[in-house]
Amino acid sequence: MQTVDLEVVIPAYNEQDRIGRTLDRVCEYYGGQSYTWRCTIVSDGSTDNTESIVAAFCKDHPEFHLEHYTQNRGKGYAVRLGMLKAQASRILFCDADSATPQSETEKLWKAMDEGFDIAIGSRPLKDSNLEVHQPWWREHLGRVFNRAVQTLATKGIDDTQCGFKIFTQKAAQDIFCRCEFDGFSFDFEALMIARDLEYRIAEIPIRWSHQEGSKVSMWRDGPKMLRDLVKLRAKGKRARIRIKDGTNSRELNNSVQDPC
Repeated sequence: MQTVDLEVVIPAYNEQDRIGRTLDRVCEYYGGQSYTWRCTIVSDGSTDNTESIVAAFCKDHPEFHLEHYTQNRGKGYAVRLGMLKAQASRILFCDADSATPQSETEKLWKAMDEGFDIAIGSRPLKDSNLEVHQPWWREHLGRVFNRAVQTLATKGIDDTQCGFKIFTQKAAQDIFCRCEFDGFSFDFEALMIARDLEYRIAEIPIRWSHQEGSKVSMWRDGPKMLRDLVKLRAKGKRARIRIKDGTNSRELNNSVQDPC
């Protein structure tokens, strides 16, 4: 696979109602840029028409590629697969709901040009523009969770969970081969490992709009994420950065079915 300047990785689980619009937006935006690019959609065991919609789009748009597997493993697993298989100088993962417009890529790209290894979108920053807010209770719980993450894992990073992050290829490979959480905890796990490995992280203000249909349940997933956070902190730096003989990479490669 030929290396391009940017690969966009989009995890998707049962996104038939919006994945088509997202692919159109991705194609329209990056098609107008001067750098080379491609987009990989990772279906996390979708049981609706997500895969057929993406496969049909891929046939008409060679820049797009589908990875899929049968069992639903979790967003962290899907992102990890996409990041480890990507062949690009810079790798961006973003959510299937297009909560952050693709045009925000250029803000993160600029930080990479300035020497950062990782650039992440951040909603709480003063210059961020939250065009549509989450429900008040969700925002409040999110702030409480972010304080816990800062205390135990990523002090100084205001928003670990925003689904708009870009990595150099080297950083992506080094970090995600060490990640183990398959669920929504993968965001702070990846950033904590990045800190352990002394990669430079830029936090960038962005435009963002809340989208209905989030797969994250604060009541179901919140307690598990807090347990994962405590577990990750307790492991210690040496255990977090240990590579377990390539197991993650082999498991991911073996799980992928024939792409479109």
